[in-house]
Amino acid sequence: MKKQSHISRRSFLQSAALSGGGFMLSFTYFSSFASSGKTAQSGGATATQHEINGFVKITSDNIIQIMSPNPEGGQGVKTSMPMIVAEELDVNWKQVQVIQADLDTKHFTRQYIGGSQAIHQGWKPLRQAGATARHLLMEAAAQQWQVPIQEISTSSGMLFHKKSGKSAKYGDLASLAATLTVPQNIALKEVKDFSIIGKSKTNVDLKKIVTGKPLYGIDTQVKGMLYAMIVHPPAFGLELKSINDSEARKMPGIKDIFPIKIFNEGYEKTFFDTASFNEVVAIVGNSTWEVIQAKKALQVSWQETKAYSQPRNMLGRKIVENVPAGLESTTVHAANMAAKKDQAATVRRKDGDVESAFKNATKVIEKTYYGPYLAHNCMEPMNFFADVKKDSAQLAGPLQKPELTEQALSARIGLPLDKINIQMTRLGGGFGKRSYAHWMIEAALISQKVQAPVKLLYTREDDMTSGVYRSTYSVTYKAALDAQNNLIAFHVKAGGIPESPLYPNRFPAGAVDHYLAEEWTIDSNITVGSFRAPRSNFMAAAEQSFLDEVAELAGKDPIDFRLELLKRAAEKPVGKNNEYEPERYAGVLKLVQEKSNWKNIKSTEKVGVSAYFCHDSYAANVIEIKMKDGMPVIEKVHCAIDCGIVINPTGAQNMVEGGVVDGIGTALFGKMTLEKGVPEHKNFDTYRMIRMNEAPKAIAVHFVKNEIDPSGMGEPAYPPVFGALANALYRATGKRHYSQPFIDNL
Repeated sequence: MKKQSHISRRSFLQSAALSGGGFMLSFTYFSSFASSGKTAQSGGATATQHEINGFVKITSDNIIQIMSPNPEGGQGVKTSMPMIVAEELDVNWKQVQVIQADLDTKHFTRQYIGGSQAIHQGWKPLRQAGATARHLLMEAAAQQWQVPIQEISTSSGMLFHKKSGKSAKYGDLASLAATLTVPQNIALKEVKDFSIIGKSKTNVDLKKIVTGKPLYGIDTQVKGMLYAMIVHPPAFGLELKSINDSEARKMPGIKDIFPIKIFNEGYEKTFFDTASFNEVVAIVGNSTWEVIQAKKALQVSWQETKAYSQPRNMLGRKIVENVPAGLESTTVHAANMAAKKDQAATVRRKDGDVESAFKNATKVIEKTYYGPYLAHNCMEPMNFFADVKKDSAQLAGPLQKPELTEQALSARIGLPLDKINIQMTRLGGGFGKRSYAHWMIEAALISQKVQAPVKLLYTREDDMTSGVYRSTYSVTYKAALDAQNNLIAFHVKAGGIPESPLYPNRFPAGAVDHYLAEEWTIDSNITVGSFRAPRSNFMAAAEQSFLDEVAELAGKDPIDFRLELLKRAAEKPVGKNNEYEPERYAGVLKLVQEKSNWKNIKSTEKVGVSAYFCHDSYAANVIEIKMKDGMPVIEKVHCAIDCGIVINPTGAQNMVEGGVVDGIGTALFGKMTLEKGVPEHKNFDTYRMIRMNEAPKAIAVHFVKNEIDPSGMGEPAYPPVFGALANALYRATGKRHYSQPFIDNL
């Protein structure tokens, strides 16, 4: 692991010193802008060097470096975020070197990935950073050439004064620019003038990925490093009782075996301080193979836990989490959720007189949907490197939200944040699982105990059976039609174990006069957490399947039925808290309707449609299938996306295609079941994943063109896939699907 440069934040723009001349403009992506009066600094300046979390660095020989502060998990931010800076800086993209920042939490900002918000929230600060650097260079040129700044122009990292014919590279004036006062309110480019944004760029790590260069946490190698694995309870609801390590300790290469507790007693956990088992057994040795063999020989006894309650600080919202005792099973969960259908629930939204509308309706339809626990199954199993000494800690590994988990690490190992340095490696898959980093704390505790650098590795079985799953959910929808087949009432009652998937203010809320949204939950000791497009991944599937069935009852085309509701929401909305913009929602439906040739293919082909809003973006799918030997063959998927301005079209298309394939696989096969607390699927031989020959034969991605600020892309394409596939399967087989995975009902 290379030596770290600990990088922290200041409020937007501050000074820094460079050796050998040049210019460094530091900025913070997600904090408010600083006031003017500060200067960027060149090499040799006497000003105090400030630590920074992001920068534009231009050396005297015209090398342009842009730091990317957020973790890269395959969603492309390491390419697209620097593209935004480079656009306003007005450089040639080929000149740019992108550098991955390390973590620093001295001053809180959003240095993490999740919720498809990296570009959405970074858009304006990133542009302002690039534009400010460009302005300082222009001002330096104006001073040196003794001309008005208004006469200076830039292009591809060059400065020009057309009247005198003078020109210079950015690097030629970088040192002078670094001494100038940082201005306020720099004008940004018009969208029509973009030359980098909106043009496809190759992933900056692509060559390293395809040639196998070290990028991932699991690649970390340090001289003298030991290897570690953990043993956790085989079932949820169990805890450590005793260890018999006499045989395992005798085995070749084994250094130590000991229990560790991840969180201290009384520690107030935060949102992402989730661990299924607080006490596990660590095995440390000279090689992975030797540790695996000792793990097989280790004898551990377990006992049932007692029920308990724990305080949680959920991003400022204080709650008490109740964790029951017992060994839970999927069949019992299903029965308990089914019983909730007829029990009282918490009302989250109510418009109009729902009871009277249903009583007086001409037609009423009611359906219940179910979704199982899901495991994330990242390609790269959980891992982390740690080297904890008395006065410092160096760590490296794949994390989605390192700044939110570093605080728990600090509390556990007894070191202040400024003594902890975390190198953010590329994630070999995240999908929400790497928001929860107890393996980072485990690695640090093991290193602290053995007083040596350690790389902790999870086996696939460790990963798949240690929890933080997608919750199991159920929702009942009920709709009422009048004599003219208009939707007059809509009732959604959703819940899960242990969380609810309900979004009470999403479509069709706002499009129906009489609307009721309720939710319920059931406590559990099975840990859950974020899963790609949290909660939306289930609600979109159920909602869009149900709307198709309502449209059929009303005798209306599925797309026309949705557009009719969205027109109502646009022209005469019900309520004031509707999350979505009806016009944009309708826009993706119209686009996918056009591109799929829906009106001509719906009567002859086995097709399904779905549309959904989440993470500030809109997505609609049409899926064409045929059946072969009782299984669907996905012929083509049309996907329409409105995510505002598309930064990197190729990267965005890749995310959509990945979301479509992932969604089809999860809808068809995804399922984690438990029996007496034991996860029944421990590896890919029993946890079914989509295979290459089951992926769609073609995926056509269509982006709505507009000049709206960019919004989420990593997750929005995923949720509507489930419903579109369910609706296509209905047209192909005549059978509706009310539970996932669909394979169980084909």
